[in-house]
Amino acid sequence: MTTRIEPRHGHTALPLANAPSQYTRVAMALHWVIALLIICNVALGLSADSLPDDWVRPVIDTHKSIGITVLGLALLRILWRVSHRPPPLPSEFPAWERAAAHIAHFLLYLLMIGLPLSGWAHDSAWKDAATHPMQYFHLFEWPRIGFIMNIDPAVKERLHLHDKLGTLHEWFGYALYALLAMHIGGALKHQWLDRHSVIKRMVP
Repeated sequence: MTTRIEPRHGHTALPLANAPSQYTRVAMALHWVIALLIICNVALGLSADSLPDDWVRPVIDTHKSIGITVLGLALLRILWRVSHRPPPLPSEFPAWERAAAHIAHFLLYLLMIGLPLSGWAHDSAWKDAATHPMQYFHLFEWPRIGFIMNIDPAVKERLHLHDKLGTLHEWFGYALYALLAMHIGGALKHQWLDRHSVIKRMVP
């Protein structure tokens, strides 16, 4: 696949023959695994309040473990992206659409880090965090964020820290849902309406 560099100052666009046409296999795997884990976590988070009481704690614990996993994989994906050039967008895309795609991807990466971090902070601010260890998929104990967990309980209560961090985590979640909807909708629009597929860049 030959891509093009946008013309500047009246020059003709030149092909960039050595540009990759697809993401690497590692990038593809990270993309789809993270997407699947996020969908699972959305389902777990939204269903927790409607489950029987004896199911709630295991579901919440699984939700936390998946969130930590997403955080680690998102950081790994960012490192991989920095060291491996992604394929360029189709040259037919107008400048505003390229800019919108780059901004949306930046915000997605930001939320893939901010959402689990806010959840981790929310859990660390729980008044009983010090006496109720967090388990990572029941394999080993996962540490809380020490400086948050060790804040004086009276101060936590006065500041409503646990509730405020929970609200932040919830709003990050809403923002991620909206961005994912736009991301998926944009990909489908390019696939079916514009006939300039971007999905093939992320599938083997």
